[in-house]
Amino acid sequence: MPNQEFVFKQFKINQSKCAMKVGTDAVLLGSWVNHPSAKTILDIGTGTGIIALMLAQKVGAKIDAIDIDEGAFVQAKENVEMSNWKERIKIHHISLQQFANGNTSTYDLIVSNPPYFVDSSKANQEARTNARHTDHLPYEDLMNGVLKLLNPTGKFYVILPKKESELFCEMAKENKLHLTKLTKVITRTDKPEKRLLMRFEFTPKTCSEDSITIEEDERHSYTNEYKELTKEYYLNF
Repeated sequence: MPNQEFVFKQFKINQSKCAMKVGTDAVLLGSWVNHPSAKTILDIGTGTGIIALMLAQKVGAKIDAIDIDEGAFVQAKENVEMSNWKERIKIHHISLQQFANGNTSTYDLIVSNPPYFVDSSKANQEARTNARHTDHLPYEDLMNGVLKLLNPTGKFYVILPKKESELFCEMAKENKLHLTKLTKVITRTDKPEKRLLMRFEFTPKTCSEDSITIEEDERHSYTNEYKELTKEYYLNF
């Protein structure tokens, strides 16, 4: 069973009420985002609130964080209330579809660690299923929400598995949302790339590409590049 409390350098995450626990994807994405001038941020599918809290630590922006799951909403609110940034983070119990329809403002930065399983067996626990599968947040709806809520000079950051990222990139291209940064995530030196960290913008520019490897040959033997990326958050780095 995962630990019910996850302690970072400047905040704590309780996760007993949340279907999706703290994972490497969220920490990677929160660490990788780089938009220091952002004044407004939207975190789509906040879960425990981890990414919203990571961004509050690094950027002095106002942050809206949304989640459709009631347990996640309650958990994220509790975690934010324990933090030093509770005045800047607002948690909303709402779907992206509803939030986009009722919102006229736009954001400098939108970030999402979204559900990503399109065709796969589903978990028994309903909340975990909703958190991991695209049924309640199809990529089309995620794209439409970003298109409506991202300001013209804003940036959208997302992490997806390789196969799903290809589908999403095609959709973004069709909607004139341009991939401007791509980092391939390799879990271990002897494994192929597993995830893609992606940044999209409305303004076309040359896409910069690189990669990051998380572990050496042994489990929990972390690479220097992964330690460098996440050192502001993990206690042991």
